[in-house]
Amino acid sequence: MKKLIFFSFILVLAACSRERRSKRAGHRMQDFIIELSEFAKAQKPGFAIIPQNGTELLFRNLDNMEKLEDRLINAIDGIGVEELFYNGVFEPDDYRLQMLLQAREKIPVFVADYTSGQADLNQSYAYNTDAGFVAFPRDSSNYDYLSIPSYVHQENANDIIKLSDAKNYLYLISSDNFPDKSSFLEAIRQTNFDVVLMDAFFGDELFSSAEINSLKTKANGGSRLVISYINVGAAEKYRYYWQEDWKLHHPRWLKKEYEGYEDEIWVKFWKKEWKEIIYGNSNSYVQKIIDAGFDGAYLDNVEAFYFLYYDE
Repeated sequence: MKKLIFFSFILVLAACSRERRSKRAGHRMQDFIIELSEFAKAQKPGFAIIPQNGTELLFRNLDNMEKLEDRLINAIDGIGVEELFYNGVFEPDDYRLQMLLQAREKIPVFVADYTSGQADLNQSYAYNTDAGFVAFPRDSSNYDYLSIPSYVHQENANDIIKLSDAKNYLYLISSDNFPDKSSFLEAIRQTNFDVVLMDAFFGDELFSSAEINSLKTKANGGSRLVISYINVGAAEKYRYYWQEDWKLHHPRWLKKEYEGYEDEIWVKFWKKEWKEIIYGNSNSYVQKIIDAGFDGAYLDNVEAFYFLYYDE
């Protein structure tokens, strides 16, 4: 009995320690996003910063909804979330929904639901519209954001100057369905989405500012915003910055395997070496995005603060 009690005590201590480390990392991620935003906006005023998921970061204490973290709210221009109402089935995440309803009063919310059929897709638009969110529902054929839907929700010819003007968006971070860069770009040009969210690279090639600027007019003549995806919480083995001798724990800030994504490793994002890859200098990833003419950056895997210490 004494051994059982002692073992239970050790498990409780380990859980508390993990929770403390995760929360400390959450505050570090808040600082990371704020620093990235300050750097980007100093280079290009009006440059939009949109973290994806990690909704707890919007709040001062992370684990409750008593007070928004104004430092972070003031540093970002919107937030993106995945699978809020649908995650293959209708299963609203009320915890995140309540957070986002608070945040919506300050910043626009972009939702990428995962639906299973046309009826669910239509209903996702309805739920998000009622909540005041901008929706991009997709089904299993487009789970990895590799297709351009033929339907544009609340299609319009308005000039989109800032994120809060947007009524819809295109989430297209894979180019696998397109035979070449020209056809990829032309397919986007022929759409009327208010915001285009895409990768900064076609394969290994960074898009040019002329190419990105050619996407900033909708087919109907209205202007739109073009935002670049960037993974800030996990290193990707296929990116330009990856070095041949890198592997898990080498460098030591390559911290943990990313389950389900064999080409990615969760990073200790607060480490100087990673920060210098992502922002803060003329050779950083964010600077490349700015130089390519994008209007903003969409920060994926900001929830690294959690997954470095928990598996799910």
